Amino acid sequence: MGVPFEALLPYAVCIGMFGFSGAALSKIRAMQNGGKRARHSVDQWDRQMMDRDRRLTGFLRGQTDNVKAPAGFELSNPWRLERGYT
Repeated sequence: MGVPFEALLPYAVCIGMFGFSGAALSKIRAMQNGGKRARHSVDQWDRQMMDRDRRLTGFLRGQTDNVKAPAGFELSNPWRLERGYT
């Protein structure tokens, strides 16, 4: 005897909802990253370059090909000071 059709409907609804929520979260995360996929294994160099890109373009993942920096960029200093050893 086969499985009744009505018993499979709740499974289909659950799988559909999980698929919809996963796709929606992926879309929201991509929209927050400027339309790009999320980064993995971000190290200190990547964070520094992302901070530089944010200061240049206003977006964390934005990039520009302008030769000259925008006005006011010379005043936004990215250097971080280390604490001295005492």
